[in-house]
Amino acid sequence: MQKGRLEAFSDGVLAIILTIMVLELKVPHGSNFAAMRPLLPIFLSYVLSFIYVGIYWNNHHHLLSSSRQVNGGVLWANLHLLFWLSLTPFATGWMGENHFAPATLAVYGGVLLGSAVAYFLLQNRLIAVNGGPDSPLAHAVGHDWKGKLSPVLYLVGIVSSFWLPWLAGTTYVAVALIWLVPDPRIERTLHASPKQ
Repeated sequence: MQKGRLEAFSDGVLAIILTIMVLELKVPHGSNFAAMRPLLPIFLSYVLSFIYVGIYWNNHHHLLSSSRQVNGGVLWANLHLLFWLSLTPFATGWMGENHFAPATLAVYGGVLLGSAVAYFLLQNRLIAVNGGPDSPLAHAVGHDWKGKLSPVLYLVGIVSSFWLPWLAGTTYVAVALIWLVPDPRIERTLHASPKQ
């Protein structure tokens, strides 16, 4: 199967997710900066989620650009990832509206954890379809310390949200910062290997 439709569909879904999130930002009632103060938690949760969706879009693009083909398993793995990412606007809105209350932090962490697991499954399906452990993508991914550390940190955030909400929020921000730094593994490996 060709991957073009998968890329186009995924880009469209991610664009809709970002649009839904920005629509949650309501215009304040008032004309001074004090009127914006109640919206600060909503805005901060939006910024964090925008960064996360951007990270997934960027890494998804790199995964697919390093792949020659897809199959039915890849399509389902991709839909699984999009399912979790589509829950981001709900979790973001709930967390922001309730000023980072413990239950909302836990649900947000659950969505992040589900997205991370889904991305890992998609990555493995793409590796299997595109040459297995000896493929350029498998070599580029390598040990994937970020991919292995992230779910552990999400679990820490979920558990700590009920006792130390500030730690949960800090953990989610830390994981975003870890992934925000561009990861050149796939680009470097693709440039070093023959054109696919």
